[in-house]
Amino acid sequence: MEHSHNHGQEQEPQDHSHAHGNGHGHGHHHHHNHVVDIKHVNRAFIIGIILNFTFVLIEAFVGFFIHSLSLLSDAGHNLADVASLSMSLIALRLTRVKANEKYTYGFKKTTILVALLNASILLVSIGAIGYEAVHRLIAPEPLPGKTIALVAAIGILINTVTAMLFFRNKDSDLNVKSAFLHLLSDAIVSAGLVVGGFIIFYTHLYWIDPVLSIVIALVILGSTWNLLRDSLRLSLDGVPDQIDMNDVKSHVSKIGGVKDFHHIHIWGLSTTENALTGHIVVDKNTDLVEIENIKHRVKHELEHLNIKHATIEVETDNAHCEEPEC
Repeated sequence: MEHSHNHGQEQEPQDHSHAHGNGHGHGHHHHHNHVVDIKHVNRAFIIGIILNFTFVLIEAFVGFFIHSLSLLSDAGHNLADVASLSMSLIALRLTRVKANEKYTYGFKKTTILVALLNASILLVSIGAIGYEAVHRLIAPEPLPGKTIALVAAIGILINTVTAMLFFRNKDSDLNVKSAFLHLLSDAIVSAGLVVGGFIIFYTHLYWIDPVLSIVIALVILGSTWNLLRDSLRLSLDGVPDQIDMNDVKSHVSKIGGVKDFHHIHIWGLSTTENALTGHIVVDKNTDLVEIENIKHRVKHELEHLNIKHATIEVETDNAHCEEPEC
């Protein structure tokens, strides 16, 4: 566990120390790190699913028994999170399936589709919570505040512990990040429910319950909107959020021997791996050995920019590019 965390912090200096070495070692090094992360993340998902599902059962049972909408809506929200954690775990397993003749990239894209599905499910649950809350605002019901506070306090503990399991790897994968954000927002929501429970207990203002469920819906909406936007972009083969097209272009254009870099396409193979195709222009007198060296340097530079799969076409400066973009 410690290893993967430290590696994340030191990655930048390591990258630069490799900059003039051979590209193969660098790529292999990255792959090893990804395997270590997967073990850690895999365990985090399994623990998270078990803990959160147990809490959903407690919350749903108590919420149903005492007629608390805020507890039931939070149970629904947590159940959606359990489903999303489960789907993310399945997607993570599918990324390790080997590519074949029918699926030449393997099943890496499932991570993107799962992130998109998770966001859609959460949006539906927000609608259901909001609808029920409006009804409850019109006709509030008496509730035991202390019970709500006690159940929500368990939620703070479970969600915080589970979120911390994902903290180290949250910036390496969209699904891990979404799991971390969901669980953290769940902990914040539970904290709100504890406060609400005490307010209900001491003041008997029962409308606090549906108001809290509306607040829960808004909290989920905030984190879900970003997840929906990012996963939709990746589903449509858009440029991943952490990659800047102009930055990639300027880095490659500065490499010795490259006169121009155009007809660039960048997309996500999964929530962690990115691919690129592009044309580089070289001097018409460049020999084949030098062209191979230039391509090698370009691919190596792209690895530093988190693009591991690059297909580069070479043109000489006196040739005519056939593509419409040229």
